[in-house]
Amino acid sequence: MKHIAKKRFGQNFLTDQGVISSLVDAISPKADDLMVEIGPGLGALTKPLLQRLKLLHVVEVDRDIIAWMQAEYGKRAYASSAISIHNADALKFDFKSLGDNLRVTGNLPYNISTPILFHLLDNVSAITDMHFMLQKEVVERMVASPSTAAYGRLSVMLQYRLQMDYLITVPPEAFEPAPKVESAFVRCVPHAVLPFVAKDEAIFAKVVLAAFGQRRKTLRNTLKELLNDEGFTALNIDSQQRAENLAVSDFVAIANYLS
Repeated sequence: MKHIAKKRFGQNFLTDQGVISSLVDAISPKADDLMVEIGPGLGALTKPLLQRLKLLHVVEVDRDIIAWMQAEYGKRAYASSAISIHNADALKFDFKSLGDNLRVTGNLPYNISTPILFHLLDNVSAITDMHFMLQKEVVERMVASPSTAAYGRLSVMLQYRLQMDYLITVPPEAFEPAPKVESAFVRCVPHAVLPFVAKDEAIFAKVVLAAFGQRRKTLRNTLKELLNDEGFTALNIDSQQRAENLAVSDFVAIANYLS
């Protein structure tokens, strides 16, 4: 029986074999890698990954897809590799429970992609790298540089922890059903050593959230509850700038001053 994509799970199934080959080459899985795929769907990435891995973990919330996978991957064609299926919500799944040096991949549901990225940051100590298909606009925000329209809270919070590379643009027709937007594939690698260290990461997150809370206002207005003119002077930061003009290092400096 053909599985019908469910809107509530944000399902769009990748079907273009040329694109799939490019993605798997970008991931470059090795047999002994500890890899987990989020939202495997109908196996576009799962099948070629299983051809290269001894074991693949998958996290899937849709029980109909779980049933399909159990039938599909029970076949003799996959006897040389094992699949461990976790029927769970990726937003609540404890990725660290799978072990260290984890490689994470997936075609993330666009409606919850940002919360998943933030959840994975909480598990980043166990992660070696991540490769994701996302809405192109989201990937552009992830890798954006300061003083550009795409640069925002997501850029700063992810770039603090991760080195990210925009890899491939994927057109809507590569999916079934075709989404209304272009997609992109991104690589995220946790910094071995943080380039800038926030003494208190909760304060850092609070500063970034406040600064971008009203994008069009100056830092003097958005951070007035946290930082006075004396603080801006001490940090040598122009309070008439907007949040989008500050680098990750500037946000870390403000947080450390407040700490």
